[in-house]
Amino acid sequence: MPSRRVTVRAAAALAAGAGLLVPLTTTGNAAQVPSGSVAETPSGIKTVSSGWNNPWSVTWLPDGTALINERDSLKVFKVTRSGARTDVAAQVRSAAFNRGDALLGMAVSPNWRQDHHVFVYHAAKDGIRIARMTYDGAKLTGYKKLVTGIKRGLHNGGRIKFGPDGFLYVTTGDANKGSYAQNRNSLNGKILRMTKDGKPAPGNPFGTLIYSYGHRNPEGLAWDARGRLWETEIGNSAYDELNLIRPGKNYGWPTCEGTCSRAGLVDPERKWRPAEAVPSGLAHADGALYLASLRGQRLWRVPVGGTHAGTPVAYYTKGFGRLRDVVKVPGQNKLWITTDKAGKNADRVLQVELK
Repeated sequence: MPSRRVTVRAAAALAAGAGLLVPLTTTGNAAQVPSGSVAETPSGIKTVSSGWNNPWSVTWLPDGTALINERDSLKVFKVTRSGARTDVAAQVRSAAFNRGDALLGMAVSPNWRQDHHVFVYHAAKDGIRIARMTYDGAKLTGYKKLVTGIKRGLHNGGRIKFGPDGFLYVTTGDANKGSYAQNRNSLNGKILRMTKDGKPAPGNPFGTLIYSYGHRNPEGLAWDARGRLWETEIGNSAYDELNLIRPGKNYGWPTCEGTCSRAGLVDPERKWRPAEAVPSGLAHADGALYLASLRGQRLWRVPVGGTHAGTPVAYYTKGFGRLRDVVKVPGQNKLWITTDKAGKNADRVLQVELK
């Protein structure tokens, strides 16, 4: 008779083929199927929209539709809950440098009904820009640069989100030069916090745009139910990280990658080998953080109800390829996840049920 391990793995394969979900826990670099049946949270997955090319960011409009942008084409689409999409003529196409990383993060103003503003983070000829535009329901116009002087490279960060305090938080990469992350005169390798006009937010620890520093390539931001800020960070070759962010703190790069327990440096709450992670988007739902993984090709769930991050569990391992962004669907116990670099017109927007 086959061993229990083989039997469970066969059941996992059948469930994956049926579009169901089997969680994977990890010990070191090995992934094993835990004993028991299919997990209740998350509980299922389906494709909402297909035919995409590197969709990078999902942000929600107050009417319940989403804006989703493609990184290299510089296109922005309005997408309904059923997956129908409409191309938004985005003025950023003429402002961005159309090579390599282009249009990355997007965020909708918390004062949407008054200003109809959409904020973007993109690569341009002069480096990385944070800009603001106005959306009239059909197109994005009124392009205005808010922040410049962020150097571009392979590590560009790029996630932008409004926090519970109403200020805009932005992750920047070290642009392939680790010393920038420790230099508080540089905007690279940082988490920035600013007003809607691109000015330093009141209460920032150094009186500048900088909120935290010592980051390599942070690509995910999310706040938990207690208002704590969490961040995902792509490491170099040893470890990727999940960090609990506090103002003015130094998160160690390039001195540390993963845990190093040095005075003055903050260790990550959780760390992974790159083969298991390379995390990008981050969302909070049902008492946990969800991390979209690129190289790891899986969705990590990390409980954060306590003082520290709980034990991570992986879902959909290598079932849907590279995962770029993950966001909670407003008013519903669901997630949207975008795939990454699946091939020409082959990326998808997936929907996960949380039960």
